[in-house]
Amino acid sequence: MQRERVQDQYPWTWELPLAVVCAVLVVGVAVCQVGRSLANWFAGAGWLWPPPDKLGTSIPALLAGDAAAGLSGVQHAASAAALWGWLSVVGLLTVTVSTLACVWAWRQWGPGRMRGMATVTEAHELLGEDRLWKVRHVVRPDLYPAGRKANR
Repeated sequence: MQRERVQDQYPWTWELPLAVVCAVLVVGVAVCQVGRSLANWFAGAGWLWPPPDKLGTSIPALLAGDAAAGLSGVQHAASAAALWGWLSVVGLLTVTVSTLACVWAWRQWGPGRMRGMATVTEAHELLGEDRLWKVRHVVRPDLYPAGRKANR
């Protein structure tokens, strides 16, 4: 039976949007902490990571420009401009990578995906290279046009 004919009986409810919001929040906190760690590292303070109880609570101070928020024993914290610059760089990289991952997933599993197509390996297994070569003009007429015979 084709999957397109089967209807999904599970209704869309609040669980998926809540999971997306939670994932965005967790990634946002991680991006802020990585950006701060990079800013402090390039400022000469070393790679510093806050304790787990200060991961989320130090975010407002980070966004205000305090690179030492939630950390203990910081000698030379990064300036506010360097902190915001690294937060921007890490944020843009994260948005770019996540956009590329979403586009790839949409093409792989979305409604416009290619259905029923064999991979190159599967085609070689089933048809064999000799037969594929013989019928190449039928399999891929765009790449191998059939030879034209002269009409006399």
